[in-house]
This record gives sequence, structure tokens and C-alpha cells, in this order.
Amino acid sequence: MECVKTDTGIKIRGVYDLDLAQTLDCGQSFRWVETDNGFEGIAYDKKVTMRMDGDTLYIDSANEADFEKIWKSYLDLELDYGKIREELSEIHPILKEAGEYASGIRILRQEPWEALCTFIISQNNNIKRIKGIVERLCENFGAKIDGGYGFPTAETLAKLSPEDLQPLRAGFRNKYIIDAANKVVSGEVELEKCRTLPYDEARAELMKIKGVGVKVADCALLFGLHRIEAFPVDVWMKRALETLFPEMTAEDFGEYAGIAQQYIFHYSRMHPELFIAN
Repeated sequence: MECVKTDTGIKIRGVYDLDLAQTLDCGQSFRWVETDNGFEGIAYDKKVTMRMDGDTLYIDSANEADFEKIWKSYLDLELDYGKIREELSEIHPILKEAGEYASGIRILRQEPWEALCTFIISQNNNIKRIKGIVERLCENFGAKIDGGYGFPTAETLAKLSPEDLQPLRAGFRNKYIIDAANKVVSGEVELEKCRTLPYDEARAELMKIKGVGVKVADCALLFGLHRIEAFPVDVWMKRALETLFPEMTAEDFGEYAGIAQQYIFHYSRMHPELFIAN
């Protein structure tokens, strides 16, 4: 990859296996919006607009230092997804087809607290509503940054009560957000430790938080701590497994199960006809 300065930001040549729509708008993160100029969003307190032209990635309002420090990691550009997709394709012919269909998906390396908090908000919710709650959370409690608001820290939210979060219109999730903030700030839940703990222990660590079950813990581990062996199962994924992979379990997808999960999720969501009963 080669990073070059432009009039509006930077461009990175030699970027492969990246489709911004598949990656930024597939339910991993909830702070990206598609505009006429590309995908506009905020991560790590930086607001940028991204677009692709062939194998060149443009990031407006960014510089070379930002790319090295934030965006290269955030988009997981140093992991060889082509090679991983080849390995996954050998597991099952439908997974091969799903991987080819969703070949532009990468697993975002999000800030761990943000990922945990947003997936707590995601419970029994749809993407449009999740985005609205997250936007109100940032506007009400996040730090002002150039062009918007950063994601509020656990320290900021730990000073609040569930009642203080009423403007979010997040309902029962308010008390879970506050409990998560308190346990992260106190050290009762150590997010960074979850990067290296045995997987079951990392999941159990996050499930100390009220309202965090297996699915939310798996999402936080996959999208916030890059535990790409995680395989979150929601209603869509349960249906996909039962229909497309009836003889398989999450463990059968191996060390890259999280990437396989994203391929299957996107493929299934875009092919609802697969689930119409004969």
C-alpha cells in the first residue's frame, strides 16, 4: 500500500478486498452514513469521508499520520482477506459462494468500549434505530470534535444514572449502559484483558455486565477486540445455519469464524429467497 496526500485528504493505492458499503453498513458499526461523496463517519474522535475507486481508497479530512495510527488498523488493511477467504472456501461450498459474494467485507477494529456500548444498544433493535440512539448518545455526552461529537467515554457515562440517559430513548438499555460504564471504570470488567484471555473466559468477563448475554459479548469481542474466532448468532444467523449449514456448528468454521460469520450474514440478508419454504 502507498499513502499519498491529496487536496482533500489522502489516498491509499493498492487496497484490495475492501467494499465500503459491505464493511461500514453491514451492522458492525453504527456511526457511518452513505452520502453522495462516500461514507461519512466518526471513529477514534476523527470525522472523515471514505470512498473507493478501483483499488484506491480515498479518505478526506485525514493525513498520513492518521492513516498509520488509525485507519490502517480500523479497516484491518494488513490482514490478507484473500488468503483467508480461500481457506474458508474449503470448508463448505455455500461458504465459498458467500465469501465470493461478500468479498469486500473486513472486520473493523473499533474502539473496544464503543463496540461494547453500541452492541448493548443493539439488543432487540433495528439498525436505523440503533444509529439514532448512538447519535443522540454522542451528541448529549460525547466530546465536541471537528465536525461532530466523539463517542462518550466510560468515565463520562459512569458519572450518570440511567435516568440521565432518557434523551436517548433507549428504554431498558439505559441501565445496562450505565452498569457497563461503572464496571469498566472500576476495573471489574477489563476490556483489554479480553484480547488475550482464553475465549470462553473473555466472553464470561463481558457477561459480568447486566444485559450482556452471549450474542452481545461475541459481537463486542469480534468487532471491538478483533477476536476473529468469535461467531455471534442472532435470529438471522440461527436461521442461516439451520437452512444453509444444518450439519455444522459455530466451532466448525475454525479460527476465522468471525469472518465467515460476516460473509454468511451478508449473503443471507441479501438473498431472502433462500429462506422461503417450499
